[in-house]
Amino acid sequence: MYANLYTLLTRPDRAWTAIRQDEERNSANYLPYLLLFSLLPAVCLFIGTHWVGWSLVDQERIRLEAISALQLSALLYVATLIGVGIMGYFLRYMSRTFKARPTFNQCIGFIAYACTPFFLAGIAGLYPTRWLAILVLLAACAHTSYLFYVGLPRFMRIDNQQGFLYASSMIGVGLLVVVTILVSAILFWTLTLEPDYQRTVQQDQSRGTQQERMQAPATDE
Repeated sequence: MYANLYTLLTRPDRAWTAIRQDEERNSANYLPYLLLFSLLPAVCLFIGTHWVGWSLVDQERIRLEAISALQLSALLYVATLIGVGIMGYFLRYMSRTFKARPTFNQCIGFIAYACTPFFLAGIAGLYPTRWLAILVLLAACAHTSYLFYVGLPRFMRIDNQQGFLYASSMIGVGLLVVVTILVSAILFWTLTLEPDYQRTVQQDQSRGTQQERMQAPATDE
């Protein structure tokens, strides 16, 4: 499993050939990889939202209560597994067009390994800031797209031209699936579970408290 992770990041052409051979020997070989690495973004998000927090204005820190952070992390974990399953279904369904005959388990395995950049990008959840999240997600999208273009021809054993069309179609489907599932999960968490926030404001003691600064100075008569 860890050998596949290393070669997937350094030599994806070799990694996909090895992954296909592993999946042929055991069609559920991907399962420990998927279940373990899907936990990485969820655990990091819990730590970041509950212990570290984020800031929208100066001198303010917002954190989630433990229960709310746990609910959000659990929803992210479940949404990740559902998303991989849906993508695996579409990969299997579209394989008929490109004359490939993978099993459903092999399709889910391909998606699980192709999503590795997104799993690793979840480490950014330890420090939840807007610009860091945007940069990391863009990098993960770019690397995942590269893995699709390199991996599909080798994993499905089709020519490069068909692999390019296949990968482009799956990337479009993937964007739709990711947006739909994440938005649904966030709306459910926000509207149904009603998360609890904890806001703390750091006061500048040299300038007094905010209430004192807002009071007009007394004048002597």
